[in-house]
Amino acid sequence: MSEPDAAALLHSHSFLAEGHERNERRAWAVIVLCTAMMIAEIVGGLLFGSIALVADGLHMSTHAGALLLAALAYTYARRHAEDPRFTFGTGKLGDLAGFTSAIILVMVALLIGYEAISRLFVPVPIHFREAIPIAAVGLVVNLASAWLLGGGHHHAHHQHGDAGHHDDDHDHGHHGHGDAHHHDHGDHHDHHHDHQHHRHFTRDNNMRAAVVHVIADAAVSVFVILGLVLARVFGWLWMDPLVGIVGALVIASWSYSLIRDTGAILLDMNPDQALAGELRRIIEDDGDQLADVHLWRLGPGHLGAIISVATSEPRTPADYRARLAAFRSLSHLTIEVHRVEVST
Repeated sequence: MSEPDAAALLHSHSFLAEGHERNERRAWAVIVLCTAMMIAEIVGGLLFGSIALVADGLHMSTHAGALLLAALAYTYARRHAEDPRFTFGTGKLGDLAGFTSAIILVMVALLIGYEAISRLFVPVPIHFREAIPIAAVGLVVNLASAWLLGGGHHHAHHQHGDAGHHDDDHDHGHHGHGDAHHHDHGDHHDHHHDHQHHRHFTRDNNMRAAVVHVIADAAVSVFVILGLVLARVFGWLWMDPLVGIVGALVIASWSYSLIRDTGAILLDMNPDQALAGELRRIIEDDGDQLADVHLWRLGPGHLGAIISVATSEPRTPADYRARLAAFRSLSHLTIEVHRVEVST
């Protein structure tokens, strides 16, 4: 097998989602909307003496801050995608931002829950004339934010890596005391698709966190409007804190799901045991043995894999690479081949 030239050894380590720049623009657009709304509410509240309006404006500032985290993560990841200091690129930065946003959401849920429970025991006067329109405006802003984010969360389930496959192949032959080493680096661009149950590898958790923020805020707005209307019509003042508790539980549930998924990625947990089993089946179909496999997520739509194969046949890393070419999500693949003696 001929040795590769120097150019063939070089490849990109950019493992960003296909729609990364599109999602980045959407995140910044939502920040502009939320910031404009925040300024209008705070200034309007100060001019017209409405403390409720000022309070909602300050709440909107925390919302804008969380979305700013997502936007900055997109921008930083894009600008440093080829920075050699990041061994496997910046594809995980969105997961880190998503994890942080989820922690913020947990804190928001705790604050809402604490305030709601306090009001159950010590009811406070509700200014319905101001509170209901503010909640309605908040709902409109959040729906507009969700629209601006567009299909980012939906399309994230269909994104594939645009960098192809970057394979680092190591062939370790064991014949007596001599070891032959072959290093074959190549890029693959195939048009095969992974199996349907592997689609979640492409999920953009940074966009997911941004969407959860606006949807959670919209859900709380709906609960607030419902509670305020019932409290005003029927005099059920306890409805306002009750819907606050329900809203806090909903946010906490979404936050837990986001923390669980992003935390697993940050800890390099195997993203899918079924995929690892499929890789083992393909490698061992011809009598070889998959001695070791490491599988982890590099970024939305990109997986890294280190595979160690024991074989008695004169096979090269390129042979196994060809077998795995259909798995488009394997963006950085390292194959180690150990030639073993057949016991008689």
